[in-house]
Amino acid sequence: MCLVGVALGMSRRYPLVVASNRDEYLDRPSLALDWWSPWPDGPQVLSGRDLRAGGTWMGLSQPGRFALVTNVRQPLVAEPDAPSRGQIPLSWLRGDLPADRFWPRTALSGHAPFNLLAADFPAGEFFWTSNLHPHPQRLTRGVYGLSNAALDTPWPKVGRIKQRLSEVLGQDLSLPQLCASLFDTLADDTPAPDGELPQTGVGPALERMLSPVFIRSPDGRYGTRCSTLLICEVQGRRLTTHMIERQHQPAEERSFRLDTWPPSGLPLGRRH
Repeated sequence: MCLVGVALGMSRRYPLVVASNRDEYLDRPSLALDWWSPWPDGPQVLSGRDLRAGGTWMGLSQPGRFALVTNVRQPLVAEPDAPSRGQIPLSWLRGDLPADRFWPRTALSGHAPFNLLAADFPAGEFFWTSNLHPHPQRLTRGVYGLSNAALDTPWPKVGRIKQRLSEVLGQDLSLPQLCASLFDTLADDTPAPDGELPQTGVGPALERMLSPVFIRSPDGRYGTRCSTLLICEVQGRRLTTHMIERQHQPAEERSFRLDTWPPSGLPLGRRH
């Protein structure tokens, strides 16, 4: 993923909402969102699949874990032999390590710079971390944004998706209305004004091209490959989770409904 907005505990009806875009080279082979088994002895996961390196960018496991990864934009750091960052979400989703053992091992495993959002809902864990920062940050009630820098770095598109999440969750929207509004937000291809562009070392033209929520390079080789929503909805006393993915080339939409996921519900704390 290259842009993610998360609303945690901001709506009684929708206690968890994740809206995300995956940006990638369009010729990189991948499979769309589906259930699959990465291991012969591990849980099934619901995710897309990178067919080049075998990992994923965002997914969940049946027992109640969730993970997504973004790269950190550091053009002067070249690590061609580093392991694929797409293996990091799968390692978490396998579920054989608690957070306090998983993170030190992952931080020292030689990956190029990355961000990780990860949750183990039965254990009450939801955190952001990066191998450029010393300690994971626990996520509690609030709205968060993440792109190719640290959590809540105020890039224009990060601010835009956070603002939109706050706005739509303040309205009394049905699930179809909420999905339509968030997909519209994820399709926004308006570039940021030059005076608001971040300076990450790639030059003004590339900063401008990468600044919208929805990206498409002029040569058509790179851009937003898919947009994904994860929405937990309270229906009476039940919690139902919806995961919807829109592939953009070729156009395809897949939707999955998970009753009583996560199995323990969402233990949400208060933001300090």
